Amino acid sequence: MISYSNYSIPPVSEFLLICFPNYQSWQHWLSLPLSLLFVLAMGANATLLITIRLEACLREPMYYLLSLLSLLDIVLCLTVIPKVLAIFWFDLRSISFSACFLQMFIMNCFLAMESCTFMVMAYDRYVAICHPLRYPSIITDQFVVRAAIFVVARNGLFFLPVPILSARLRYCAENIIKNCICTNLSVSKLSCDDITFNRLYQFVAGWTLLGSDLILIILSYSFILKAVLRIKAEGAAAKALSTCGSHFILILFFSTVLLVLVITNLARKRIPPDVPILLNILHHLIPPALNPIVYGVRTKEIKQGIQKLLRRL
Repeated sequence: MISYSNYSIPPVSEFLLICFPNYQSWQHWLSLPLSLLFVLAMGANATLLITIRLEACLREPMYYLLSLLSLLDIVLCLTVIPKVLAIFWFDLRSISFSACFLQMFIMNCFLAMESCTFMVMAYDRYVAICHPLRYPSIITDQFVVRAAIFVVARNGLFFLPVPILSARLRYCAENIIKNCICTNLSVSKLSCDDITFNRLYQFVAGWTLLGSDLILIILSYSFILKAVLRIKAEGAAAKALSTCGSHFILILFFSTVLLVLVITNLARKRIPPDVPILLNILHHLIPPALNPIVYGVRTKEIKQGIQKLLRRL
């Protein structure tokens, strides 16, 4: 029998993704709504990016942050959904060793980047409502650049060890992943090694980053609500709440979906394994599809910009 050291090249060269192991007959039917959501998400975010790029009135810090959010959504969709649809349509279940861990890194890192972007956008709304006179001097183009660097650097550095730790494990037997995507836990549990530290690191890093973002978001909107309730001018409070409404709706939905996904994974023994798999896929589809739609509907300037863009076509 061949023995492998802890740091040798693993004998497993590829993995096989088995989506919905108990309900594989559903895959063709499920592929239709997933493909429609994918087209919607990609089209809506691309339209939003083009609109912000072409319209001079939208070249402001708030819309630059929205552009960053759309870019993150596009990357997340392209990282996960095409492979899922390839499995459903063409039974292309295999994924190379390196591609699997690259997908793992992008999923973990970009979801955390999205959470961090929501936090920066909440701070933007806090300054706009609570310190309107100082807004032009605080929220500048330079602020957006520094915020984007912070978003990328913080989450990239924190989540880079996740795929590295998983890739360094020995995969000397089974290579069948009972999932549609290469999540850390789905992959690492196939290893012959102890994965306690691997799980602990992802848990601590994930909850530290996402938890701190959520706390800061809640604080920002608490201050916003407190400031809005003090506004006595007629219609001013409603206008201020409308300005923040779209942000809060998307943040609440993003956090709720993520929380449901975490709960279903923790209660895996009581819930069919296909449920968290489906929720994981939808988490990479529904928020990206909703983000540009909600902003387009609730933001007058974006709505007008999209209408101009459609008239040019």
